[in-house]
Amino acid sequence: MNTAVLEQKEFAAQFEPHGGTDREYLAHHYARFVSTLCEFRSSWDMSRGNRVVDIGAHWLHQAVLWSQAGFRITAVDMPITFEMSNVRSIAEAMEIELLACSNLEKADALDALPDASADVILFTEIIEHLTFNPVNLWKQVYRILSPRGRLLVTTPNYYAWNGRAWNFLRFVRGFGGGISVDEILNSNTYAHHWREFSKHEVIRYFCLLSPDFNTVKAKTVRNDYPAPLKLSKRISGKVFETISGLRPNLHLEIELLSKAHGITIEPGW
Repeated sequence: MNTAVLEQKEFAAQFEPHGGTDREYLAHHYARFVSTLCEFRSSWDMSRGNRVVDIGAHWLHQAVLWSQAGFRITAVDMPITFEMSNVRSIAEAMEIELLACSNLEKADALDALPDASADVILFTEIIEHLTFNPVNLWKQVYRILSPRGRLLVTTPNYYAWNGRAWNFLRFVRGFGGGISVDEILNSNTYAHHWREFSKHEVIRYFCLLSPDFNTVKAKTVRNDYPAPLKLSKRISGKVFETISGLRPNLHLEIELLSKAHGITIEPGW
């Protein structure tokens, strides 16, 4: 058994006294959780703060990992998740605050968090799932994020080697697939995992939201998910991932320079 698998099994074992967890989901995502934390810690001095809000915390796998790294966690997810006894038990043991949010579009549950109460906001593998105009959500995020705090965004890379160039003209210009960033903020759409972004687009996304946001890190990162069974795909992945732009995932850190302007864009509907 390799070291990574052993570490994942030891991590998963912590959930057992609390009623267990979704081990299949954890096994699939564990390496990504670890690499995301390590990448963030490589450029974050803990003296800047350790208050984290994890939006889309699911079964608290990532939240527990960050808690053990010295961060104070407030986890945000659907009420049905936080009503589960095993989730509540591990949260109590790890001193993770649970904040149930039944409607992320309104994001009124975030009213419970004071202004500038978060040094870091995790938004990992969430942005590609937003099926509503997100401006109101970002107003709440902006409000609770402290000046010089960071928003950490991870999402699939539209230009991954194993993806598709859905629109050639947009491909050569460096834009992703689906509707544009401008349309996301000004039109009503509904779907599931309906949008994947290029690195350029995520940077533009936050520039449109507010001039107070500044992207301080934008990287394509290697695939952290379990290797495919087919040998040809494993070999292809190793070859293509030597090319930075073709790596499957994006890691961006957006810093709130100050609170001078607020969220300046207004939704068109």
